[in-house]
Amino acid sequence: MSCDVEINPLVLTSRLLTVELAGTGARDRLDVPLRWRLVSSGAIAQDGVVERPVLTLEGLVPGIDYTLAVEGFNDLEFVTPPESAFIDIRDHGALETAADNAEALAAAIATAPEGATLYVPPGVWRTGPVFLRSGLFVHLPEGAVLMAVSDRGAYGVLEAFGEDGRQQASWEGVPAKCYASVLTAIDADSVTIAGKGVIDGGGAEGDWWEWPKETRDGARRPRTIFANRCTQLKISGLTIRNSPSWTIHPLDCAGAVFADLVVDNPPDSPNTDGLNPESSTDIEIVGVRFSVGDDCIAIKAGKIWPDGTVPAPTRNVSVRHCLMERGHGGVVIGSEMSGSVTDVSVAFCTMVATDRGLRIKTRRGRGGQVARIVLSDCVMDGVGTALAVNSHYFCDPDGTSDAVQNRAPAPVDATTPKIADIVLMRTEARNVHHALAYVLGLAEAPISGLTIKDMTVTYAPDAVADVPDMALGLPALRHAGIITENVIAPIIMGIIQPTDTIKERA
Repeated sequence: MSCDVEINPLVLTSRLLTVELAGTGARDRLDVPLRWRLVSSGAIAQDGVVERPVLTLEGLVPGIDYTLAVEGFNDLEFVTPPESAFIDIRDHGALETAADNAEALAAAIATAPEGATLYVPPGVWRTGPVFLRSGLFVHLPEGAVLMAVSDRGAYGVLEAFGEDGRQQASWEGVPAKCYASVLTAIDADSVTIAGKGVIDGGGAEGDWWEWPKETRDGARRPRTIFANRCTQLKISGLTIRNSPSWTIHPLDCAGAVFADLVVDNPPDSPNTDGLNPESSTDIEIVGVRFSVGDDCIAIKAGKIWPDGTVPAPTRNVSVRHCLMERGHGGVVIGSEMSGSVTDVSVAFCTMVATDRGLRIKTRRGRGGQVARIVLSDCVMDGVGTALAVNSHYFCDPDGTSDAVQNRAPAPVDATTPKIADIVLMRTEARNVHHALAYVLGLAEAPISGLTIKDMTVTYAPDAVADVPDMALGLPALRHAGIITENVIAPIIMGIIQPTDTIKERA
């Protein structure tokens, strides 16, 4: 192993620790399983074998000194934080036989001082939406299932704006009424949701998937976890599945960590993106395994509101050691990006059978910029197109209009989106179906700073020609290399592939 390896603590609570085994060069799995042990007061408290670059340990005791030892790493010494209260939901009336435990959970949370643990014990606990508060650790240990009820009547509605006039809920980048999520946190600091349990969003049990783009009773579908204006949000160890729409949606959040999760939605569930950080900063996504019905990770920054408000930017996003299976895209930026998305790093990830690997999508009228995006040291296997950049994405009712789709230069103004400094490097793309890269800029705002280098590419023998992205007039491609249009001086070097397939479209 490299001398730069280290045990990087990501989430530490009174009863749980999630770490990253950083610097190994591994992607979503370690090359060789490693033994580990947890020691306290000179005795082994736990031990085992880790096969992935993330590890979650639960069953810790508050206020205790521990040492975590992993083969080939320096030991990590840590002290679990104190716990102000331990609150078992059963003590507030929660029952496995109850049709809806939302009131019991709310009663338990109401008693929780800052620094408390809300304990959801092993068992299946049905609930409607639950609202979290600052300083709370929601602990779902192995065997615990928080199961969303299917009755839409049990879901309160979040108004587009709160009483203070600030945005409270959103849908596809603009304020809108939405049903409250299974777990909802608004204006909350230092909330942690963690453990080896399960949160089931109940998507298949209700009617949520029958109306993906509509409203019912005046509101849009809920997420499974929604956080608005939260700081230091941390979610780790859990399996989160069966989401009604987007699975995890942080909006206007700062300093969030999502680690060692399984996000699992059926492949035919509509718009069930895995993780959608929107208008948020300083986000870490580490060791998450995605298999979803839409994009695995969709990084967004809203759309210009009807009153002309430009949403806040998204910046400083780090994606590491993730596995992304199926889905429309592995890591997707946009199409809601009016506030700008910058400084995104995707490294040491694996993408399997996603329609695209790294995908950037926008259109005239969105404004904002996408800049300083780097994907490196990844493996893509069976993807349609490894890098897709589309400035003519046909979203919204006018998406196929001439104003959006015309390839002639349009006037440049504040609503002209800009794309710059996109890097794809040191990555192996196996069994590509359509193209290694398809990059389409605007004639009036060409893409600059595109770099594709040190790539190894092979093509799927059973590939069928298809368009690389969603815009009018794109060619159907099979086994194409790198195709660019309206891109200024791209840097393309070190590409190992069967044929010379790098060209600029006329």
